[in-house]
Amino acid sequence: MANEETHTQDDILIEQEYNALINDYLNTNHRRKVEIIKKAFLFAKEAHKGARRRSGEPYILHPISVARIVCGEIGLGSTSICAALLHDVVEDTEYTVEDMKVLFGEKIAMIVDGLTKISSGMFGDNVSAQAENFRKLLLTMSDDIRVILIKIADRLHNMRTLGSMAPAKQYKIAGETMYIYAPLAHRLGLFAIKTELEELSFKWENPEVYKDIQLKLQATHAFRTDIYEHFAEPVISKLNELGFKYEIRAREKSIYSIWNKMQSKGVPFEEIYDIFAVRIIFENEPNIDEKKRCWDIYSVITDIYKLRPDRIRDWVSRPKANGYQALHLTVMGPDGQWIEIQIRSRRMDDIAEKGFAAHWKYKEGKIEEDTELDRWLKTIKEILENPSPNALDFLDTIKLNLYSQEIFVFTPKGEIRTLAQGATALDFAYDLHSDIGDRCIGAKVNHRLVPLSEKLNSGDQVEILTSKKQTPKPEWLNLVTTAKARTKIEYALRKYRREIVKKGEELLSKALKDASIELTPSMIDRMTDYYQKANKEDLFFAIGNEDILLPQKIEKLLTWKKQNSQNVLVKYMKQALHVVTKADKEKPEKIVEYEPIDPKKTYILEEDSFNKNFKMPSCCNPIPGDKVFGYLIDNNEVEVHSIHCPVGLKLKASHGDRIVNLEWGSYTQFPFLTTIIVTGIDRMGMLNDITKVITAGSLNIKGLSIESNDGVFDGRIIVYVHDVNDLQSLCSRIARIKGVKAVNRKQNID
Repeated sequence: MANEETHTQDDILIEQEYNALINDYLNTNHRRKVEIIKKAFLFAKEAHKGARRRSGEPYILHPISVARIVCGEIGLGSTSICAALLHDVVEDTEYTVEDMKVLFGEKIAMIVDGLTKISSGMFGDNVSAQAENFRKLLLTMSDDIRVILIKIADRLHNMRTLGSMAPAKQYKIAGETMYIYAPLAHRLGLFAIKTELEELSFKWENPEVYKDIQLKLQATHAFRTDIYEHFAEPVISKLNELGFKYEIRAREKSIYSIWNKMQSKGVPFEEIYDIFAVRIIFENEPNIDEKKRCWDIYSVITDIYKLRPDRIRDWVSRPKANGYQALHLTVMGPDGQWIEIQIRSRRMDDIAEKGFAAHWKYKEGKIEEDTELDRWLKTIKEILENPSPNALDFLDTIKLNLYSQEIFVFTPKGEIRTLAQGATALDFAYDLHSDIGDRCIGAKVNHRLVPLSEKLNSGDQVEILTSKKQTPKPEWLNLVTTAKARTKIEYALRKYRREIVKKGEELLSKALKDASIELTPSMIDRMTDYYQKANKEDLFFAIGNEDILLPQKIEKLLTWKKQNSQNVLVKYMKQALHVVTKADKEKPEKIVEYEPIDPKKTYILEEDSFNKNFKMPSCCNPIPGDKVFGYLIDNNEVEVHSIHCPVGLKLKASHGDRIVNLEWGSYTQFPFLTTIIVTGIDRMGMLNDITKVITAGSLNIKGLSIESNDGVFDGRIIVYVHDVNDLQSLCSRIARIKGVKAVNRKQNID
């Protein structure tokens, strides 16, 4: 009877969620294709019948939730909704892509197939295969961008329901999300989803820090509300007087972005002043130019408040590459605080939150989804044309451009080109054309001669200087910052190497032929040994590049072979049989006494753990009390990384199956290095007072440096502590010293 009641409750819940999906769809501007959505829902419901998620709820609720995100939060139509409902059917049931094609048509089947390929292999055991599957994802996306949009929706729902997973699995999924999915959502203009993905990743990995910032935000909310109301009152009065149709509100930064700023600036929560921004969204009215209306509102605000000129950002005239449009300005508010204002039309706001898909909402009449895609693929396609042979490098190359801010530079003829912030003259050359990049010898920026490594700024006019004799150099890879340029340089270098290898092979063949010697595999092996090259390709390259000059009488190499064959044979025999010499016998044998590490278990880091198989890499230097995770390396050893470690983030994304859940035990003797940054008003005896406080706590100092400039000092202390409590106690004591204004831990030791 209980089972029957549960079954009824499940059916009611499923029906409610499906009806909510249909309501979402009917509120969009897409053509009404409810029948095909209903067909996909009923098919998926039957296919997943009896299956449940780890949380215990019926599995079909997951595809419905993904479809609701696809429809309501991204703004896609019936094709995408059907694909979202069916996205796990091929992977988890007996049905095939062919079945999808017969039942739902070519387009939906192709999207489901793309989603299945990503799910089944994108983050597998082999890191290279994982990156290779990421490349497949982007290739699929170049056919139909809806594949990645639905995949992002799938990941968003998984992140919203991550609580039922084991901690190590949570780290893996959160790491993947922060490393790949959040940047992709950002690049596609899905700002609301990107923010939520970052927020959820941070929340699952750092629940205590998340809760702490959340409580501080709640405690200071009333204070910020007062500042906003004082600012908004005269603005609202003037906009109403002018008859504008608009909405004005204060929008708080996400907890993750606040924490990020605290880390990058090295300051506590109390010193983050731009926690909220004011957003003014005006309605699109017929026959009123959006751009003019933005500047009208700008004029109203700057008539009331003092403008900060260096903080104007005009993304209305020149939208960002992901479609973002808005006018940003910063003014001094009535309470003496800088306030950022974002001015947008309703259309701009929708595009900022939902990305390119929101463009469709503003097209007249009912739209066909299939004809409105393909907005972001030019750069990705160029990178895919010549992918790096190392799949992991390729993954990093793609990621280079995902989060980058943009600058606008001009060609000599006045054409505007958009580049990532930090781009160099060489990046600009490759942005114009690969031939120009390959032949680039320098540039003129604003008519001034500069080197290839010169970083460009918005508004620069750039002329590229070329030479027919120039060819790409390996060191150029250190001079570029954009994925496009890096990919083209790597391709040119590989092409050049192939040509040199071919030339070297021809030179060697000719030399041997002239000496009446056949170019056999054994002869090549002999040559690689003689010239100490790893393989025949390296040998041919060295010959072609004239690093190796072949002797006029190549027969000498045969003489070398006869004289040394015995020695070579002994060397290879020793390697093959691992002959133990007297010196080898004197080396003590390393005995492994500990059990193999099981990634599914949670390990406690006790006092003697680091004498066994737990190692501390130098990338993040966690101390007892920090949130940490483990990464299992090949020799049954575990690297201990801070949850915030950038190296660890990549490991979580790439090697999820090797992530180990760790917890700290008690530590009393084993010391850990950490760095503290101290700032304040300088005075006589300050250094002495700081040193006394540290030694009074029985802590050892490894390094201490203080620099004073115009009465203000900056100090850096490297000290040994036992755990986070030691550190917090020390910071508290230093903060009480007269003249000290701020004491913060630096996360990484240089």
